Amino acid sequence: MSVFIIRRLMQSVVVVFVMTLIVFFGVMVIGNPVDILIGQDCDGPCREQVIRALGLHLPLHEQYFVFVKNALKGELGVSFRAGIPAIHLIFERMPATMELAFSAMFMAIVIGIPLGMWAGLKPNSVSGKLIMGGSILGFSLPSFWVGLMFIMIFAVALDWLPATGRGDTIPVLGLQLSLFTLDGLSHLILPAINLALFKMSLVIRLTRAGMREALFMDYVKFAYAKGLGQRRVVLVHVLKNILIPVVTVLGLELGNVIAFSVVTETVFSWPGMGKLIIDSIDVLDRPVVVAYLMITVFMFIFINLVVDIFYSMLDPRVRLQGAER
Repeated sequence: MSVFIIRRLMQSVVVVFVMTLIVFFGVMVIGNPVDILIGQDCDGPCREQVIRALGLHLPLHEQYFVFVKNALKGELGVSFRAGIPAIHLIFERMPATMELAFSAMFMAIVIGIPLGMWAGLKPNSVSGKLIMGGSILGFSLPSFWVGLMFIMIFAVALDWLPATGRGDTIPVLGLQLSLFTLDGLSHLILPAINLALFKMSLVIRLTRAGMREALFMDYVKFAYAKGLGQRRVVLVHVLKNILIPVVTVLGLELGNVIAFSVVTETVFSWPGMGKLIIDSIDVLDRPVVVAYLMITVFMFIFINLVVDIFYSMLDPRVRLQGAER
């Protein structure tokens, strides 16, 4: 196991280095933030002073070396607009995004796996066909349109739930969370469901496919031959095996939910990292954009490492193959 983890960590270092190149140069060559930050009355000397204050007078490769040097110390630049470290802005918004992402994934798992198992056990039943039909809709409908429909129906027409904002929050382990207040929970429901629909559909189809395949395996037939009931066979023998691909995909999808919740946060005005990155792109606040992308990279790498470890625990063959190479 230790060899397996060390190999994954070495690969992660290479990925981080490559991503620093792509992220930094990809963001820095787009637009000129000085034109947005200064007014029309700022003359040549004033403009030069702003450029030097932002560190944009240096050649691009020197800016990159300064960025890497600061990043190794945990500094990812200072926001052009706010004048404070970009990483502080992101960490202020991170609890809101994490709360939304984990709530969405919790819904996807708690609802998706049982529905997928039922659709796999009863593929020709009316309920099984309805579940698969619903999963197709979850894949097909764009999230921004679904979010707008949620707002129009549940917030405007029925006036059941609020449409925007995060609601009341309370400190939990040093983090401001809205999940534990009634007002915050009411604000969380619509964006969490909107963000969970695609993932829920994915979980349903993965679980259903794994269930259909596992039911015809020899170990399942042998379990039935020993006289075990269907509940025990499904929950003890089948579920463990079908969870291997589901855990892998869910781990990767968790990173996607955290990093790409931009659409949902924008539609529902949810004050998370996604809303921050959209506002920063509008004003070419490069340090915030770069910091967000680098933190996203670290998230993906960490989540992939955790998924690999869990995968090796569920399937020892992965651990053995990693040690042999």
